[in-house]
Amino acid sequence: MTDAPKPDTAPITAANKTTALHSLHLELGGKMVPFAGYDMPVHYPSGIMAEHLHTREKAGLFDVSHMGQAYLTSLQGSTDVAVALEGLVPGILATLKPGAMRYTLLLNDEGGILDDLMVTRRKDGEDGLFLVVNAGPKDSDFAHISKKLEGRAQLHRLDDRALLALQGPKAAAVLADIAPDCATLSFMEALWTEIDGIPTIISRSGYTGEDGFEISIPAEHAERFARRLLAYEDVAPIGLGARDSLRLEAGLCLYGHDIDTATTPVEAALKWAVPKARRERADFPGAAKILQQFTDGTDRVRVGIRPKDRAIAREGTPITTADGTRTIGALTSGGFGPTLGGPVAMGYVDSAFQAPGTDLGLLVRGKVRPASVQALPFVTQNYVRKTAKTKG
Repeated sequence: MTDAPKPDTAPITAANKTTALHSLHLELGGKMVPFAGYDMPVHYPSGIMAEHLHTREKAGLFDVSHMGQAYLTSLQGSTDVAVALEGLVPGILATLKPGAMRYTLLLNDEGGILDDLMVTRRKDGEDGLFLVVNAGPKDSDFAHISKKLEGRAQLHRLDDRALLALQGPKAAAVLADIAPDCATLSFMEALWTEIDGIPTIISRSGYTGEDGFEISIPAEHAERFARRLLAYEDVAPIGLGARDSLRLEAGLCLYGHDIDTATTPVEAALKWAVPKARRERADFPGAAKILQQFTDGTDRVRVGIRPKDRAIAREGTPITTADGTRTIGALTSGGFGPTLGGPVAMGYVDSAFQAPGTDLGLLVRGKVRPASVQALPFVTQNYVRKTAKTKG
């Protein structure tokens, strides 16, 4: 989850919000663009390709403070807040242990995706959940949750906190030098700790396909902490452009483009986000429609696509049959993959064309260019997971 860019086309104006790192972005030479109502860096002087490769090889620091953070707590006498939130999403939340995270989907009554989000059970002794949602729909997300759970839960926005992402194979060594307890985390685990007396939430998560961390910290301390990370030789500032190319190579959806309210989890190839136990209970929004799609399939489905030449195909590009005689879908994300050294894309195709290896066409500037369906992700995901203990 979690926002990567398609920068807005509107000019930067005084109406755009800024994050706690805005002055630092300007100092570092960030090329600022409007995104989700914020003035954000799309890249720095080294450029998107260099930033992308640096993250894959070392460690990149991203400002994702525009995203929404909140605590969701139970009201006195009500049920566990995780049980309450399960009524709005298809994921299993009630069994989350303290510090455990889950990716899930906020659904409307028709099974459409309002947003994708991260849900974390707070540490022992503290009630509630920690939520991170995408920047664009965060206001509507929080309003929806508050309304649906009225009388059972209270949502507390954390607009006074910044959010940084440190991603890449060197991220763990860098962050452990500052916060040694983060070294014990596995992918999709979080801890509440203090760094120099500052209350900090660290999760081993991110949206690049690499090992890495997201760090929630009071906004007033964010710039000093970011400078501390950037003082490490292996760490470089990374903008929204590389964040987009990294998540695309990793086969991860961008909300508002690859998934939206007109898309169900089955169409989006996110069946794994609707586990068997929830399918059996059929107690999530849009369950009847989604379960029917599990049984009967869908007319269209999201797939990975590799163009066979060097032409870059962008969002909105028509997808055709290999001979170009029939349109069978459209791209929702597309660009150059620096790790792969060539163009990559995702989009929706008629279900009959979803098998990996299926030849397609992409209508780029009036010419049908060859492409094929490829299994996602395009690059190996390097998350650090716990290994199962063997009997002995």
